[in-house]
Amino acid sequence: MTLTSLDLKAVGPRIRMMMPHLTPLEAKVVETVFGRRGFDETIPLKQIAEEAGVSEAMVVKIAKKLGFSGYRDFRTAVYEYSRLPTAEMHQELSADDSSAEIVQKVFRTSIQALEETLAILDMDDFDRAADLLYRARNRDFYGVGGSAQIARDVSHKFLRIGIRASVYDDSHMMLMSASLLGADDIAVGFSHSGNTSAVIDAIHLARKSGARTLAITNYDNSPLAAVADIVLCSTAQGSPLMGENAAARIAQLNILDALFVAVAQRDYQAAERNLGRTMSAVTSKRRDKGS
Repeated sequence: MTLTSLDLKAVGPRIRMMMPHLTPLEAKVVETVFGRRGFDETIPLKQIAEEAGVSEAMVVKIAKKLGFSGYRDFRTAVYEYSRLPTAEMHQELSADDSSAEIVQKVFRTSIQALEETLAILDMDDFDRAADLLYRARNRDFYGVGGSAQIARDVSHKFLRIGIRASVYDDSHMMLMSASLLGADDIAVGFSHSGNTSAVIDAIHLARKSGARTLAITNYDNSPLAAVADIVLCSTAQGSPLMGENAAARIAQLNILDALFVAVAQRDYQAAERNLGRTMSAVTSKRRDKGS
């Protein structure tokens, strides 16, 4: 990961994605760097090591573990990222915030999540996902809790244009579904953390059964990502009150809205025709209830 090969907006997200794979001591070093006021390109390696309570060699090792060539590359990337307007959007929520401050901070965190998700989105993987969703015989979506709600949202959108998808939020039902999929099908796993065992097991079985698999997650090196053919990542910066999920959910919904449009575009006339039919059916039912 270098500045020449990476969108600056992706620096923060890429480092956050690696945090679950760091030891507590390594994570403390990263938090020391990001939590430091006035961090710039003049901060010597020795100073960061002393503030974090580790050796200089440890700081260099962590920088390389995060994908940088060394401390200088890491320092420059973090400094340039911190200067971006997007990076400055995120502010921690406080119990003493006024309503106006709460609204500002929540909206800015969501805007940051959208901007940074766009920066890390792999367009080749996006196009592959849209092709597979469009061509699939069966589209089975797996998610638990809030992730299941995201799956239902995109399933509803697809149905409006005549593309059927099934949503499963029970671990046994997921496994039964996955066992019946084949080469012409796609299984999509939704998990913010990428650690939801029920979803991981189902995606693994679907892949073993011959189906193509897609993961929608916040971590591209998570267990779910490891068993999927394609991974589309959201990213969001957490806070003690809201966690990561709220902003990440908005980013994931936008990824899926874009997928919906891309799939519809592959046969725009059919999508437009089916949309007219489904909306007409709903409108007619409402009219009947009103009479």
